[in-house]
Amino acid sequence: MTTTRIAAVAANFGRDLDRCVNKVTRIITDARDAGVGLLVLPHAALGGYLGDLAHPDPRALPPPLDESSAELVKVVRWAGEMVICLGYTEVAVVDGEALTYNTAVCLNGDGVLGRHRKVHQPLGEREATSAGSSFDAFETPLGRIGMLIDYDKTFPEAARSLALDGAALVACLSAWPASVTNRAERMSADRQSRLFDIYDSARAAENQIIWVSSNQTGAMGSLRFLGQAKIVGPGGDVAARTQGKGGMAVADFDIAAEVARSRRTLSHLLERVPGTYRETTGVG
Repeated sequence: MTTTRIAAVAANFGRDLDRCVNKVTRIITDARDAGVGLLVLPHAALGGYLGDLAHPDPRALPPPLDESSAELVKVVRWAGEMVICLGYTEVAVVDGEALTYNTAVCLNGDGVLGRHRKVHQPLGEREATSAGSSFDAFETPLGRIGMLIDYDKTFPEAARSLALDGAALVACLSAWPASVTNRAERMSADRQSRLFDIYDSARAAENQIIWVSSNQTGAMGSLRFLGQAKIVGPGGDVAARTQGKGGMAVADFDIAAEVARSRRTLSHLLERVPGTYRETTGVG
């Protein structure tokens, strides 16, 4: 039996990269002291997220980083044997053109193990960043895992693609705000708060995987982030969670054994009947 201590973080990260890196390394230290093997930090942990989803200010965008940036190099050095997922705004040259993406990387002291560029872009996000184009699982010392970034989890096909690619665990890194169109007086009544929790449990149960959901807290510009980091088992049960403020949700799982146990009687992936489903490339 190989048990991994998993931690999902809810925290606020702003534009100051030095402060972001210092906060990330403090969280890594606290997680290491707690025996954590997999640490999932929020999206935009290095440089923060947009301050306005409707009309992003081009003068106030998150600072773009490439994979050789000093900030990511420091996190790799700090990681050691711990597997860490975190998000940032990436700049990369694609077909001779410099593009920016909302990107999540998974790394340890050996370097980057896997990456994901956010595919689904809400509201005005496409004015600030380009979209990714695939969902791919990858190997880590903890087994095969996948990553998504916030709005990606709204679409069942995204998580299903990773599960079909062999991911037993999916880390979903978010900078997920409260509703920007229908503000609620209490966060517990907020539509986006409810959806955030529903998606986390549904995606885990649909695919019978372990789901690790991190999120930003606090505010950036006009956006108020929800927190609500959590770890969900393959039956959709929440094993640990934070509330709206900063914190770390921690749970222990034998990842491979837990997923195998959940699929022993009913295996959703094996029992699909793809020939009966509508093509997912069409509408209606």
